Amino acid sequence: MQAELIVDARNAVGESPVWVPEENALYWVDIPNGGLQRWSAETGHVHAWKAPEMLACIARHKRGGWVAGMESGFFHLQPNNDGSLDSERLARVEHARDDMRLNDGRCDRQGRFWAGSMVLNMGLNAPEGRLYRYGAGLDVIEAQLDGFIVPNGLGFSPDGRTMYLSDSHPNVQLIWAFDYDTATGTPSNRRVFVDMNHFLGRPDGAAVDAEGCYWICANDAGLVHRFTPDGRLDYSLPVPVRKPTMCAFGGSQMDTLFVASIRPGDDHDPQSLAGGVFALSPGVKGLPEPTFNDSL
Repeated sequence: MQAELIVDARNAVGESPVWVPEENALYWVDIPNGGLQRWSAETGHVHAWKAPEMLACIARHKRGGWVAGMESGFFHLQPNNDGSLDSERLARVEHARDDMRLNDGRCDRQGRFWAGSMVLNMGLNAPEGRLYRYGAGLDVIEAQLDGFIVPNGLGFSPDGRTMYLSDSHPNVQLIWAFDYDTATGTPSNRRVFVDMNHFLGRPDGAAVDAEGCYWICANDAGLVHRFTPDGRLDYSLPVPVRKPTMCAFGGSQMDTLFVASIRPGDDHDPQSLAGGVFALSPGVKGLPEPTFNDSL
């Protein structure tokens, strides 16, 4: 299962890959540079747009464009063919500190958009991170869960009734599972799903496949782990970079696993693939990412 480099993006922090079947294209972000990027599987061409703030996570918006978690809150982004990016803030987040931004996020199976927040300097070990749910008609978002350093790894089971969430900070490295009320969008019954301190790498971004298995990028280990619904490690796939960040299923048959990555600031090696986007054939299929429903 050799990983193929599809874009030598050299992203500082590549994240939030999302496959768009109608376009046969992959979108993803480069967080600190506010970059929204698109790779065409047909032509190999890459388009790029610049957001007005750090851009952490995206999901498709039912009115077109993207709902996005950024620094100050949730936005509606509309990329244009001329390279411009229309940006409308939908709701603000009242961070616990000034030096924070949103991080990993995605929609639940019903189309509610979730995103976590973190202090920019992970070295401060500050448990000020919170998990937010964005819905229609909200100008200020209230936290649903708190006490995280770097909330990450958000995912939902195929039936939507289990929510997964991790904290990727070196002092934590846990993945939790929650019972999830699909009618109200409420998580409960939090329990440890996987203690990543017993495995290689820190838990970063995730995806859930059609069989209900949970895929987590193992940052610092150059691996993507597949865990079964009962928390057992099934197998691990290597990628040729140390810091994979988030994975997503896509391709015409939804059987390709795309992986974004980080290029550390001290990596000046022109041969390094760090910060690139990769494609693997994992032998299983994924599920399309839900579209944000602004009526919920």
